[in-house]
Formats: sequence, structure tokens, C-alpha cells
Amino acid sequence: MNWDPFQRAALAELGHVLYRVPAAAPALPPAGIEMEVAPAAMGTADDAMLARLARAARVAPEALSGHADIVAAAAGLRGDAAAKRALWPRLRALRRAAV
Repeated sequence: MNWDPFQRAALAELGHVLYRVPAAAPALPPAGIEMEVAPAAMGTADDAMLARLARAARVAPEALSGHADIVAAAAGLRGDAAAKRALWPRLRALRRAAV
């Protein structure tokens, strides 16, 4: 299936990896769409995952580093639905504390 640049950006944000990119894919994303590097191409996905968790908790990524349990759980979230479900109550508590 051929994905347009917006769909590729949305899939990348959700953590999906596109294994085949159409030959006619543009080299740069359109203005206003931020493309992320696939986690396999990065040295470590922990920083990107922590940034996503901080955005979900509505806190700064630096503030999230003070919560060792969340930082430790970030490494094992990809593909583990139970770990993601267990993490959400803690992220919601951080949201409430930030408001």
C-alpha cells in the first residue's frame, strides 16, 4: 500500500515501522509535518520514547527523568500492551500534578 507523507508521519508517531517506501516518495516531508526517524535507524529509542511519554503526561522531558519507574519502563513498552496499560495511571497522575 502507498502511504502519503501525512499518513507516514502519523504511522511513525504511533510507532509503526514502514518496511517498504514507495519509489515516488518525496525526499522531504511537506511543511508543517515533522517526520521522525524510525527507531531501528536510531541508536536508542529510549530518548524518543521518553519524549512521547512526557508529551502524554504534559510535562517537560527533563521533569520525567526524575521518575525512575517511568524511565525504567520506557525501554520495554514497544510491543508490550500490558506494560503500556500499567503505565497510563502514572502518566495521568503526573498530568494532575502538573495542573
